[in-house]
Amino acid sequence: MVQTLRQRSSTGEAHLSEVRKVWDGKAVLGEGPVWDVERAVLWFVDIKQHEVHRLDPLSGETRQWPAPEQIGWVLPSRDGKLVAGLQSGLASFDPANGEFAPIAAVEPDLPTNRLNDSTTARDGSIWFGTMDDGQTNACGRFYRWDGKQVSAAAIDPVTITNGPALSPDQSTLYHVDTVGRTIHASQLDASGRVLSTRNFATIDPEDGNPDGCSTDSAGNIWLGLWGGWRARLYSPDGDIIRDVRLPASNVTKVALGGSNLTTAFVTTARAGLTDQELGEQPDAGCVFSFEVDIPGLPTPVAT
Repeated sequence: MVQTLRQRSSTGEAHLSEVRKVWDGKAVLGEGPVWDVERAVLWFVDIKQHEVHRLDPLSGETRQWPAPEQIGWVLPSRDGKLVAGLQSGLASFDPANGEFAPIAAVEPDLPTNRLNDSTTARDGSIWFGTMDDGQTNACGRFYRWDGKQVSAAAIDPVTITNGPALSPDQSTLYHVDTVGRTIHASQLDASGRVLSTRNFATIDPEDGNPDGCSTDSAGNIWLGLWGGWRARLYSPDGDIIRDVRLPASNVTKVALGGSNLTTAFVTTARAGLTDQELGEQPDAGCVFSFEVDIPGLPTPVAT
């Protein structure tokens, strides 16, 4: 199915863009899209349904696996399996048999927190965030997993963490304070230590709340806007380059993939919508795609 929707550029000029529905499973909380270069598939999760999903966009084939608890993301790893961000911590996920094996506990003293979003660095380390599952307490933190231990980043805690995403040269970590409607940029040293943090962009309330973010090969930042009906592209200077309208209000994250890494895959959610809103958004929770001019970078495999 192809839906032709209106899209506006940073100049406000309207033009036509093709947005395709590529998965119609209607996730309660679709999140964590990541392109697996080796398998040529898209991985994503439904956090609230405790599900891992895999989509082959060429054949249209889909697969689904149950997770033992809320799951924020999965990332391809060097052993051919995936690293999963479960509510309780990191785990290894084997799609061959669907089994999860614990790797490292995260915040065992905060059982009402859960892992929410992530990215893999070029060195194989994983950056990820936690959040208050009740979405009220500012106890969400950002962490880095280097394959041996989990280390907290020197970033102030927030209620809902999102992102994180890395610049192509790995020197800048973009991370989101969803409740505070702010994207921050942290300067990193070669070892991944946070040196300084600045405000990168603040989202206007009428545009929704910032959700997951990712970067392309030119260092631009793609952002999902929860309640904003769109995916937004920022330049490294913080200017809005492009807004892509989606047929679902709760847009969670964009991943660049496909054979040329120029297909944007977008997850959305049904969570938080009333029955009336769900009736007006029959495709809420689906996964969509559209084409971009600037490709992404291959997803590194995790250690």
